[in-house]
Amino acid sequence: MELKDYLTVAVAVIAIFTAFAGGLKWMVKHYLNELKPNGGSSMKDSLQRLENRVDDLYKLLVEK
Repeated sequence: MELKDYLTVAVAVIAIFTAFAGGLKWMVKHYLNELKPNGGSSMKDSLQRLENRVDDLYKLLVEK
């Protein structure tokens, strides 16, 4: 193989690695964004509402 062939392989490997790293960065960013409260539609908000309901049920059970 000549130098040109080695450079072609190196550029291809770098391109694949860059695409993978960019996709991973995008996924992490969007998954972490789902864990921040945003006024009602995020997973964090849903879990908070569910925890509040469970706490209310515990209070009702303790009062009886």
